[in-house]
Amino acid sequence: MNSFSFQPVVPAVPPEAPRFAVLGAGHGGLAMAGHLALMGFQVSLFNRSEERLEPIRQSGGITLNGVVEGFAPLSVVTSNMEEALAEADVIMVVVPANAHRWLAEKAAPYLRDGHIVVLHPGRTGGALEFLHVVASKGVRVDATIAEAQTLIYTARNNNPAQVTIYGIKNNVPVAALPSHNTVKVVKTLRTALPQFVSGSNVLKTSLDNIGAIFHPGILILNATRVEATRGDFDFYTDGVTPSISKVLEAMDAERVAVADALGIRAMNARTWLYVAYDAAGRTLYEAIQNNHGYKGIKAPTGLFHRYITEDIPMSLVPIAALGELLEVPTPTIRSMIHLGSMLLGEDYWRQGRTKERMGIDGLSATEIRRFVMEGGLAWLKEREKS
Repeated sequence: MNSFSFQPVVPAVPPEAPRFAVLGAGHGGLAMAGHLALMGFQVSLFNRSEERLEPIRQSGGITLNGVVEGFAPLSVVTSNMEEALAEADVIMVVVPANAHRWLAEKAAPYLRDGHIVVLHPGRTGGALEFLHVVASKGVRVDATIAEAQTLIYTARNNNPAQVTIYGIKNNVPVAALPSHNTVKVVKTLRTALPQFVSGSNVLKTSLDNIGAIFHPGILILNATRVEATRGDFDFYTDGVTPSISKVLEAMDAERVAVADALGIRAMNARTWLYVAYDAAGRTLYEAIQNNHGYKGIKAPTGLFHRYITEDIPMSLVPIAALGELLEVPTPTIRSMIHLGSMLLGEDYWRQGRTKERMGIDGLSATEIRRFVMEGGLAWLKEREKS
């Protein structure tokens, strides 16, 4: 599921190849833009900060190291959204989920019929929120919003015009809004990256979000240790004790229950570890300790880290919001949201993906399922006509 390919297949660029815009010049964005361009696709790169773009502009592209090596020239490097999207067929959004709303607002005026927007990844409710923001701007073009379950690359940005790709995942599910557009979206993506596969729908990609459980849960429950040692311990193998794993299991059971209320069969964390890493165990604690992929991964050096600042508002808050809407209790998840907010002096309930921000407030489980199957910008346009 999340194993890595270290000899990626480079497909031949077809005559009618899609043109890509990559939004975001961080680790993942540079990996995505550089890899696509190295394969011969036309790529424009957008970032709201000129500071990150200027070195790339001066060098004319991105230098890639690791499992993919070479120099990748880019057709456009810009902080102007209109310019970035002008010639693009596919828009790859590769930024922290906290920035999805801002990007949706900025991109909305320039979306057109046929555009495909893919969030890498959506976290939980990403495609729903992006669609809701774009629709609230009055946009009714026939564009498709989709989300990947996880980022396809493991990469690090070494300097502003260089990125090292350590691995490329073998299978990454993608789902579209509406879900009947998923096949079309994945077919387009696979012209460049055959690792993308069709997911059931955006509820499935959103709720199979294991990072929502592991990242904030382990970090918050190790807050004292992180601050005392500045993260000088193995995050998973040292940070997960039998007692802490019980809390993670409770959070995970709540996530699975929310999914079940929507008719989604979410994989529990212990099964996911076995499928993704071949890590077996009678308990979640044993499975984590038996996962060789987690060995040596150090803890964050402080609490102000995306495991809290992104995973709580963009993953746990929407899971809790869905639970509230569907009358599924999520007390452990809610306690983590509260603790994370207190630790960092933030209000993640206010900042996060609420049911209102996902555009599903007041909907029943049946109505939510119907919307992800049929809904979209074009669907909204037709419904408003009738």
